[in-house]
Amino acid sequence: MSHHMHLYDSHNSSSITRAVAVAHVLVTVMINSQILVQLDKKISFHNSGNNQNSRQKMRVENLTAGFGQKKVLDDISISFNENAITAIIGPSGCGKSTLVRCLNRMHEVTPSAWVSGHVFLDDEDIFSPSTDPVAIRRKIGMVFQKPNPFPTMSIFDNVAAGLKLNGVRDRKVISSKVEKNLKKAFLWDEIGDRISDSGASLSGGQQQRLCIARALAVEPEVVLMDEPCSALDPSATAKIEQLMRELEKNYTVVIVTHNMQQAARVSDYTAFLYLGKMIEYGPTDEIFQNPKDKLTENYITGRFG
Repeated sequence: MSHHMHLYDSHNSSSITRAVAVAHVLVTVMINSQILVQLDKKISFHNSGNNQNSRQKMRVENLTAGFGQKKVLDDISISFNENAITAIIGPSGCGKSTLVRCLNRMHEVTPSAWVSGHVFLDDEDIFSPSTDPVAIRRKIGMVFQKPNPFPTMSIFDNVAAGLKLNGVRDRKVISSKVEKNLKKAFLWDEIGDRISDSGASLSGGQQQRLCIARALAVEPEVVLMDEPCSALDPSATAKIEQLMRELEKNYTVVIVTHNMQQAARVSDYTAFLYLGKMIEYGPTDEIFQNPKDKLTENYITGRFG
């Protein structure tokens, strides 16, 4: 028996039904209770081939975090493979954004925020008292949900900002790195002749890619993306997804997304969070086609969320 899968897509307002957002996705419920996600020809599970023998780049051990008296994450343990994309999915309020903000110590800058447990980058515990959080944020870059170019800066200076903060003064070196990272972000061909214009003059999708170029300029090892496409149209989203697939060749990428079609398209691994707990984690095709936990199955088939 076939049913339409209902998914939540944060591109759409709450007034748009989930059924419309996922018109192309079908779920066949098998007799043995397994589910098979059938995607149309435009959508397929991502498999980069780069991660078959990947080592762990980051690992989280017994991470608990919250704000004041509220616990948001409860004893989370997960690893992130090098040169792979991991998607974190789950309903609103389940702790996805808090988790990624813990990965580069952004969580702690919020008033009343607290955290316990361990997060390792390679073999370094980023919460060790001897670890400099600013140095960690250089190694683990963040791209936020809403594009946030520095509005008073030019496109050039937006990308150069991190380099200058890190002490790079040679103009030729800065110019070379700005061009290199605008090319990495698939922006140079579009705006290379007007890099003196304000970053705020770009379209929403271009602004988000500018923010990615800015994050890449300081040469991080890990790139975190917190719903980077939620404010973008489908065309801009497709460019960001193409960029993600290029980035995983050289970086470890972790994305938060409400859009499960997007998770299927771009990620190698998927983690499902619910009420602050890690319910299930594994290769993306296994999570979507044969989830081991009933909660995961109920979420991806739209029974809640």
